[in-house]
Amino acid sequence: MSRIPFDRLPADVRQAVADKTGAVHQAVTAPGGMNSGIASLLDTDSGPVFVKGIPADHPQVGAQRREAAVAAHLPFSCPRLYWHLELGGWSLLGYEVVEGRHADYVPGSPDLPLVEAALAELQGITAPADVEIKQAVDRWAKYAPPGTVQHFDGDALLHTDFAPDNVLIADGRARLIDWAWPTRGAAWIDPGALALRLMDAGHSVEAAVAFAGRFPSWRRAAPEALAAFSTATASLWREIAEQDEAPWKRAMAEQATVLARALDTNP
Repeated sequence: MSRIPFDRLPADVRQAVADKTGAVHQAVTAPGGMNSGIASLLDTDSGPVFVKGIPADHPQVGAQRREAAVAAHLPFSCPRLYWHLELGGWSLLGYEVVEGRHADYVPGSPDLPLVEAALAELQGITAPADVEIKQAVDRWAKYAPPGTVQHFDGDALLHTDFAPDNVLIADGRARLIDWAWPTRGAAWIDPGALALRLMDAGHSVEAAVAFAGRFPSWRRAAPEALAAFSTATASLWREIAEQDEAPWKRAMAEQATVLARALDTNP
């Protein structure tokens, strides 16, 4: 998605933001990320604010609305959402500014215990009943082996995408960002999703699975449930890589296949 600077938003949209923040003195377009038409750090009368948004007619606007709806239910490790605006053809979210860097997942990284602590906090959060979010059984139904999707059911609030870009390291802790795909399901799914990202960063499959095993939800899960998830994840990433042969997507598909083989209960 192409990105525009804050000052190219319609005047009424910029004024609506200023009504929330006070006068905007400076706006700097944030680097990185692919899913926002605008992503700017604002210096305002009320302090720094991170604004991200997309056109209101964009196909992903529903995901942004879910992100706004779930924000009040997120753990302390997640940046606070100050406001959500929809006007002038734009949907905007105003967030607490977290001055940090993306997490480093390489083996031995000092960020790993911080990521573990943030995910452990999230593991204790129940998915809100009053917010319409995807069910894990629906998200993976197309990819799970026949007769296994029931393993994905649960009440935990899941993030599911632990790409390093979605984890900021700031003030000695990890902060989970980008909640466009909150999901209700079995708590062990998030440790499994993180394990795949660890493999992509250079961890062996044995080390990645051992890291997932630090979470009680993963240790309590039935082996056939973990096998079903890893098989579904491998199928999903194969589809992604077939549709777009970007090298990083092919690499993720390969790692997902290795994980599925490691967790297969019928080798």
